[in-house]
Amino acid sequence: MTFFIHFQSVTKSHCRYSFPVRAFHKFFFTKPLADSFRKSVSGSKDGLPDWAKDIALGDDAGLFDPDGSVWKVHGSLATLVGGVRALLLQAAHPAPLAGVAQHSRYESDPMGRLAGTTRWLTITTFGSTQTIELEAKRVNAMHSKVSGEYIDMGGTRASYRAQDARFLLWVHCAFTDSFIKSHLALGYPLPDGADEYVRDWVKSAIPLGLNTAPKSMAELEATLEDFRINDLGRTEKTLEVVQFILKPPFGSTGLLFYKIIANAAIATLDENELAILGLKTRSKIWLKIARAALNVFSVILGPESPSQDMARKRIARIS
Repeated sequence: MTFFIHFQSVTKSHCRYSFPVRAFHKFFFTKPLADSFRKSVSGSKDGLPDWAKDIALGDDAGLFDPDGSVWKVHGSLATLVGGVRALLLQAAHPAPLAGVAQHSRYESDPMGRLAGTTRWLTITTFGSTQTIELEAKRVNAMHSKVSGEYIDMGGTRASYRAQDARFLLWVHCAFTDSFIKSHLALGYPLPDGADEYVRDWVKSAIPLGLNTAPKSMAELEATLEDFRINDLGRTEKTLEVVQFILKPPFGSTGLLFYKIIANAAIATLDENELAILGLKTRSKIWLKIARAALNVFSVILGPESPSQDMARKRIARIS
């Protein structure tokens, strides 16, 4: 399951304050908050766990243009909303849901799983092609061990493998749809449009064995509709996993912020998906509340994540 997050990044243009943004996130009363968040999602309070240091390695710019849509989307705090949305949307498919329930450590070690999936997204977005290839081998090795049985929407027992093309396609589409729609719904800019993001992010799926991902918003919508008609449905595990996604084991302050993010994510879901997940429609006002919260959070975290900064330095070195 692809999730989450390139988490700490926002450009100066998103923050209209008179003080220097780069300095503010290092103040004595904001730095502990930033350190705590980074440790939660990456495993390291400086936002640079050991694996992130590999982003500095290699002799090319990687798969994506630093000025392109993938960097803009994944460098935005909208990924917090997109990540939660992706988890919820993926849970609407019985096969990946069974994979999570049967193979994931989401209940016993949710932060460990979060850090692991953060690793894939961050390296794939900002790493060199050499580093991405190594990361894809790691993920493919993990996927090769994920298989089992599930009950499909027709009530028939079927088998699944994480490496099956149909399931890879669903996870990729759920991820892509969640990140681009959250980004746009929250009002973050994307000058070159959604189609560029969808088209470019296809490159991330190829090292994982998927060569048939949609290359435009129209193709993405058509593929999602095909899944809604033929694949999506509720199982006995759906509501349990959804409730865990909506109320993970965070502290009271963390849960308050998370509730805002989760409600914003739910506000962007399709009615069919809400019905499967047992969720009620959320008002679009949650998107405005979430954007305001993210604007504040962006000041606490600083203008760019350490991994993005490292990628820029690598690209500057080879230029």
